[in-house]
Amino acid sequence: MQQDIVFSTFLIFAGASVLATFALYTRQPVLIAYIALGALVGPFGMGWIEHPEQLENMSHIGIIFLLFLLGLDMQPSSLISVLRQASTVGLVSSLLFFIAGFAVTWVFGYSQMDSIIIGLALMFSSTIIGLKLLPTTVLHHKHMGELMVGLLLLQDMLAIFTLILLGVMKGESDMPVWQPFLALPLLIGVAYLTVKGILLPLITRFDRYQEYLFILAIGWCLALAEGAQLVGLTYEIGAFIAGITLATSPIAQFIAISLKPLRDFFLVMFFFALGAGLNLGMLSSVAFSAIALAIVVLTLKPVAFRILLRRFSERTSLAWDVGFRLGQISEFSLLIGFVAVESGLLTERGSLLIQATAIITFVVSSYIVVFNYPNPIAVSDKLRRD
Repeated sequence: MQQDIVFSTFLIFAGASVLATFALYTRQPVLIAYIALGALVGPFGMGWIEHPEQLENMSHIGIIFLLFLLGLDMQPSSLISVLRQASTVGLVSSLLFFIAGFAVTWVFGYSQMDSIIIGLALMFSSTIIGLKLLPTTVLHHKHMGELMVGLLLLQDMLAIFTLILLGVMKGESDMPVWQPFLALPLLIGVAYLTVKGILLPLITRFDRYQEYLFILAIGWCLALAEGAQLVGLTYEIGAFIAGITLATSPIAQFIAISLKPLRDFFLVMFFFALGAGLNLGMLSSVAFSAIALAIVVLTLKPVAFRILLRRFSERTSLAWDVGFRLGQISEFSLLIGFVAVESGLLTERGSLLIQATAIITFVVSSYIVVFNYPNPIAVSDKLRRD
């Protein structure tokens, strides 16, 4: 039966409003309500929404807008300086997480190839969780926000390399391994010249027309996101470059304020689709290994980031803060699992293990941040920062 998009949207947001109200009354993070709703009405629950993958494709736009808005809040000079530090921390931590993921999965009796893929999936932290729980007005202009962005962007590049590697292992990739690393500086250069030569003159001339500026910003964000995808990068990297090249424009803050509701609309759909995609019937087959893997992620990632960042003279409190905010696996992990299953490199059981670990770490790490660090959805007035 064809899925009714109007009914699906109604179900998501009406149901989310009910569960989010319950979550707020019981002092729980609202992200948990969206994931729980997906599991409840999705194909493995009541079955009211049979094809959550269609909604997941739409919800990806929310991630694109999230990175675009983040770029608008960051000056290019600050990003360059923090990337130097993030490169070492990101590479060393990713190697450590891969080894831990491989070892734990191997101990639980998974095949060598499953263990390798799952180890690769554990290298990354969630861009959405990390940045959704990062206060926009308080931390995006501070060193911690810049540091997190640097680490997440580096992980995005590693994720691209991993996806290309999976294609090479299956013999299906036509893209050279070096292509994304050459495409990145070229895309940045084209974006900078386009903003300087075309967009800024247009903004200066038509700055009285807010609707035009809104459309221009969305068009620029999605155009560069699509361009990045075409040259072997990701939509997220393209959107971030689109944002950072406009960061010095006079309308940067206007765009940021205008797009926040649109971003939140699609992010609700993302978390719903995440819950709806979990196969509850097969969950028992990976329950113990998923819990063990989640415990490793939730403990190892904060400790590893704390130790590595302290070696670069970061404050202990900042190092712990960054570590706990990045103490989960990523939406890229889910994508790697999907691609590996489609290529025949990963078993269905291995893919379900990645999904279950992702949801457990998303939920627990959200609780840790919401109850202990400043964030926009904190249940405590003392910690709530927009």
